[in-house]
Amino acid sequence: MLSDPLFILAALAVLAVAGVLAIGIGGFARGGAFNARNGNRMMRWRLGLQAVAVVLIVAFVVLRGQG
Repeated sequence: MLSDPLFILAALAVLAVAGVLAIGIGGFARGGAFNARNGNRMMRWRLGLQAVAVVLIVAFVVLRGQG
């Protein structure tokens, strides 16, 4: 499974979601100018990356589950 490119892509997408989520939570916790400037942007990035991650995970399950 670790050699499957679709699995690796899905795992990277999940890690990207976690990274953006961590940055967003950190900015929210600190508050201030960074959160005011980037809070909504981080939420939009997280939602977009999360959608991509879900599509990749579903594609992996569907394509590899048939075999």
